Amino acid sequence: MAENRVKVVIVGGGIAGLALAAGLVKKPHIDVHVYESVPAYKDVGAGLALHLNAIKAMGLIGPEVKEAYFDKALSMGDENQEMVTEVILGQGPHQGQLVAELGRAKGRKTVSRADLLDGFLALIPSDRISFGKKLVSIAETPADRHNVHLTFQDGTKATADCLLGADGIHSVTRSYLLGPAHPAASPKNHDGWQIYRTMVSTEDARKQINPKWTTSVPILLGPRGHINCIPLNKNTRLSAGVAVRGANFTAVDGHAPPLDPKLYSDYSEEAQQIVRMVAKDTSASWTAADHDHAPFYARGCVAMFGDAAHASMPFAGNGAAQALEDAAVLDGLFAYVREPGQVSHALAAFDEVRRPRSQAVVDLARKFGRVYAYAEDGMHEDPARMKKFFGEMAAFTNEFDVRGQNEAAIKTFMGVNGVNEAGNGYFKN
Repeated sequence: MAENRVKVVIVGGGIAGLALAAGLVKKPHIDVHVYESVPAYKDVGAGLALHLNAIKAMGLIGPEVKEAYFDKALSMGDENQEMVTEVILGQGPHQGQLVAELGRAKGRKTVSRADLLDGFLALIPSDRISFGKKLVSIAETPADRHNVHLTFQDGTKATADCLLGADGIHSVTRSYLLGPAHPAASPKNHDGWQIYRTMVSTEDARKQINPKWTTSVPILLGPRGHINCIPLNKNTRLSAGVAVRGANFTAVDGHAPPLDPKLYSDYSEEAQQIVRMVAKDTSASWTAADHDHAPFYARGCVAMFGDAAHASMPFAGNGAAQALEDAAVLDGLFAYVREPGQVSHALAAFDEVRRPRSQAVVDLARKFGRVYAYAEDGMHEDPARMKKFFGEMAAFTNEFDVRGQNEAAIKTFMGVNGVNEAGNGYFKN
């Protein structure tokens, strides 16, 4: 039976890779294995407050995937209460004014990346994932039964009918597909973003900032950095950060200067409190980056998805959601891939459907960052204009027809392969 199955390797056991694997392990005609570079997951990142499109995408992969998120996350309110991320002007003559409500969804929750990965990992049999496997090279030999050959840093090798690279922003898969010299192969930070971040106990945070910011997800805007908080680990810890555009990185080692609270003296007092708290310990900081647009996400039997395909700045709050949309589309397509010869057609359908939307979100995240930094065509001087912009863009990301996107990809694939949709019943749900 195993020899007759389509052998799929997922490189990268992050959110995108594990979510897709959780779907593929349920398909008896797919033999899937995940290779993750790190020996164990670390609690890194700012935490996530997934938007409605992400929740819908998880549901398409399987109810157990969505439930894993709900089980691991901290509720921002009653399950039937609609919750949002509040975007507030933190500096200037309109200080304190609410200009956006992003990610509106019932039962919305926040979760640390490590907790979400732990939830997804529980859905995957232990023999379907290998840790400590850093990919170093890819080769294709069309004449072989399994035509994709992978080599890992420890010298081990693997073969597959299909490689799906979810190996992050510094993706080996991306470099292989585009070529290492391609201008879009490596990460970019065109606007010089530095994210100063701290992790503190919720108890400690309540002594330093307004306690309401320890149970919600605010974004406070201003020209020298926008400020946000996100509760994590069932509200026992708080991630707080200041994102600075145009940081003066040192020429020698590329380090950003220390966060100076005095630069924020004209921000609201509540914003200044958060800045002072962050400045005490910025050990969780990082330099932000994203990808310029790739001309394609797939070639033959190799594809990239998630951050490997379209890493974005974190400012639109939809990077993980786009990775989950990728996973949902690939999961839907591979329900129909019954033989290796169909893999390339499925990946072409994935590329056709997902690339335009996911790259639009990369552009949108860049624009959100400029708007947050009061650097987008004077928009901060007109709160009504800001509200209109954020409302339209939130609808584009949050209120998207995720199921319709899956259906479009499957119909594209069927048009090439003449697959009978009645055999799967996807459109009947």
